[in-house]
Amino acid sequence: MTPLRAGGRPSRSSLWAEKFPGVLLAAKGGADWAVASLYRDLNGPLLGYLRAQAPGEADDLASETWIDVARALPRFEGLEEDFRRFVFAIARRRLVDHRRRLLRRKTQALPPELIEPHMPVGDVEKEAIDGFATQEAVARIRALPADQADVVLLRVLGGFSAVEVARLLGKRPVTVRVLQHRALSRLAAEMAEFDVTPEHQRAM
Repeated sequence: MTPLRAGGRPSRSSLWAEKFPGVLLAAKGGADWAVASLYRDLNGPLLGYLRAQAPGEADDLASETWIDVARALPRFEGLEEDFRRFVFAIARRRLVDHRRRLLRRKTQALPPELIEPHMPVGDVEKEAIDGFATQEAVARIRALPADQADVVLLRVLGGFSAVEVARLLGKRPVTVRVLQHRALSRLAAEMAEFDVTPEHQRAM
């Protein structure tokens, strides 16, 4: 049964999932409209993930990812959620390759921007996730240890469950949940510590 949104209409995600098999088949046959549909559906979240991980190289990494997707597409079999995992797995491989190149060049990544997020303390994981749509929050995520940042970005920007993230990273689900808990606890504490209102700023 197709999930309904407010007003009794099917949600966009459920409609896309129903259309996906036909779009995939057409894309494998070389139909430009179908390839464009796959690209439009995932390129936004993909770029968000890559920009948070490698801001200066995200567009190039996304292009490399889609080139690899196009090459592997004829061999892909699965549903819409499988295709999302497939694309993000390729993107992460490109990201890992990029980081290895940086290490060989002994190049360090730029530090995250200084920010002043406004987020209260309470339900740590819920409130931290609620604030992750902003550039400021993404900057703070980039400052986390690499394994914690990877988990949070795949959960928030990739839209994956803990089990799916575990598969992508080659870790156990319990390890992913522990990394997420540590990351979000740290983020919530930092955001509360630096919660500065305009009145506070004028008084300083």
